Amino acid sequence: MKKLDYKKNHFIKLFTKGIFIFSLILSFSSCDDYLDEVPDNRVALDDLEKAAQLLTNAYPISSYAFTDWMTDDVGYTLGVTIRLNQEQTYMWEDVTSDPTDQDTPIFAWFQSYEAVAHANEVLAVLNELPIEDDDDIDFRNSIESEARLTRAYAHFMLVNLFSKHYDESTASSDLGVPYVEEPETVFIKTYTRNTVQEVYDKVEEDMLKGIELLDDSYFANSGKYHFNRGAALAFASRFYLFKGDYENCEKYSTLLLGASAGSYVRDLTSDEFQAASSSITGYPQLYCSPDLPSNLLLIRKISLVQRTDFAHGPVSDIYNAIFDENPFSGTTDERENPAFVKGDNALFPVRYQSLFQRSSANSDVGFPYHIAMAFKGEEVLLNRVEANIFLNRVDEAIEDLQALADRRYSGADAEVTIARIRSFYGVTNNPNYSDRYILYIYALAERRKEFISQGLRWFDVKRLGIEVEHDLEDGSVITLESEDLRKVLQIPQSAIDVGGLRANPR
Repeated sequence: MKKLDYKKNHFIKLFTKGIFIFSLILSFSSCDDYLDEVPDNRVALDDLEKAAQLLTNAYPISSYAFTDWMTDDVGYTLGVTIRLNQEQTYMWEDVTSDPTDQDTPIFAWFQSYEAVAHANEVLAVLNELPIEDDDDIDFRNSIESEARLTRAYAHFMLVNLFSKHYDESTASSDLGVPYVEEPETVFIKTYTRNTVQEVYDKVEEDMLKGIELLDDSYFANSGKYHFNRGAALAFASRFYLFKGDYENCEKYSTLLLGASAGSYVRDLTSDEFQAASSSITGYPQLYCSPDLPSNLLLIRKISLVQRTDFAHGPVSDIYNAIFDENPFSGTTDERENPAFVKGDNALFPVRYQSLFQRSSANSDVGFPYHIAMAFKGEEVLLNRVEANIFLNRVDEAIEDLQALADRRYSGADAEVTIARIRSFYGVTNNPNYSDRYILYIYALAERRKEFISQGLRWFDVKRLGIEVEHDLEDGSVITLESEDLRKVLQIPQSAIDVGGLRANPR
């Protein structure tokens, strides 16, 4: 029998209740050219084209996939390079690193607020730019849509990294993050931390206004690298799931998926993916392709998470256990392979291309990066599954889970039924486990497999109150408790020391 009780308490609980720019500038003080200009004169935004172009910088280049190192998906990995910040992350310590060190909470903080700054610069001048005809009005609305969506997205990810998970009963007092809505016009500007509720309210306002004004036609040639309609609806789906607003989660998920959810799920059993599985370069290129309907928003991320020679990863025992949670006897879960060998004792599923940008054409130095799938159709589908379970729409949840199973399991029958799932978990006739709860456990297992090594597991660890254990090199074990304060990442020391922001409690 699989272990079920650690998730049951959360399930019952849910049913019963129904920047910083100034510190950024200081931290990058070595960039002399950046400081030569007064902040509000850096870009002459005097027409719509320039405003639209500036928004290409409103997407954070920091990856949040480093959070996987804090989850139950990884173990102590041998035979790889472990940097100090990677070890600190693995041990849930407050990370001490330079703001330019990728894959850290500090880098995520600075780069997210840098993205916000670009959105704010555009929003501040947008209504003053020259308009000649109705097409210009539509273009302006589209620019405002993207600026609001990027501003909302950056703040949403920040509040979910550096604050407690949203809890309606405490959100009005829980420390959030500053919601920055105006460009900087002074060298150093002070801020305060909004509450989690205030951040969520402001995110929702920006997000919904962005969806209202959105027009995909203005991004026809680069739609997957901008907040297109699919990405915006996926954002709303995640937002409302995290907020526990299941009616709206289902609503916005369905606005994307409609009645044929399978069209937004990549088919790993297809001849195309099966042929690509023999190529370590061809498979991730296909998996991350903007041509796949399932990839809704792609963002370039400066990161090492795609490298198999750095940091902790899914050790073999954990990796195999995750994919062994398969109720369909005789089937192969196509998500398990292909996988890279990581170090001496771990595996890493092939998802990302390992890319490198040289500082110049003749340079041997530069930045490792990957193209992240910031929003995927599979996430929206699984969000709707979870929402429908809580809304007591079991048949609809099973229908979506079947659409996923049909495209993940090969070799034998993979029909999703309550009886089959009950049998797998060993609770066939146990009245202590309702059908909804059993389906919920199965859905969470699918979610874990679907997003392994992509950064979403950490947010589930937080919102579901999952306890995590990590092995250390000496064989000892450290534990992150269900309600551990360390699940809220510490804000950068410079924001505390220079900006006077309240630190997260420890």
